[in-house]
Parts: sequence; C-alpha cells; structure tokens
Amino acid sequence: MADGVPSDAIAAGSSPGAAEARGAEPAIVHLPRSLVALFPGTERRVEANGATVAEVIADLDRHIPGIGTRVLDAGPTLRSHLNVFVAGERAGLQTPVPAGADVHIIPAVSGG
Repeated sequence: MADGVPSDAIAAGSSPGAAEARGAEPAIVHLPRSLVALFPGTERRVEANGATVAEVIADLDRHIPGIGTRVLDAGPTLRSHLNVFVAGERAGLQTPVPAGADVHIIPAVSGG
C-alpha cells in the first residue's frame, strides 16, 4: 500500500487521480476517428491523467466507459492493430507520460 492506494491498483494503472495528486497537467490524448466513432459525443482530443500510458488509458476508460477494451487486450497489452506515441516516441503501457504530453493512439498501417 502506497499513500493509501493498494499496490495492485498502482500496478494495474488504476490509481484514481494520480496526476491530480501530483498536481500535474493532464496529457492530451489524440484518438483516431475509427475509435471515436464507437463512442458518440467523444472528441478526438481529450484530456487524461496518469503517470504512465497504462494509467492514462485507465483514466480514459473512467471517463469514456468501454474505450479501454477497444485499446487493450487481455494481459493487459496494447492491441496489435494500434500504436501509441508519447511526445512523438513509440510507447508501451509502462512508458512514462510527462505532464501535458501529447499521447497519440494511431491505428497500425499494413498492406502491400
């Protein structure tokens, strides 16, 4: 337990208000049209709090219920058809998200 939050909640990236507790500026998450279309009324740019990509996705899911299952597979792992970038760099779930960073969720491009 850290600061009254169970350690398993921190590991799962579901510590509520992590960025607010640090006084950090929220990340700006850029969502693809294909994902926004599944959640009517959702903007393409949304704010989310979290110290890591996993925490940012958990915060998104609190505000846009169901979006987490569209971004993550069991494990959790990022879905193979999506790429995440933090401040222009390819990211994984444990990648740190600096205060105010741009986080882009982008569908993978494939084909020949």
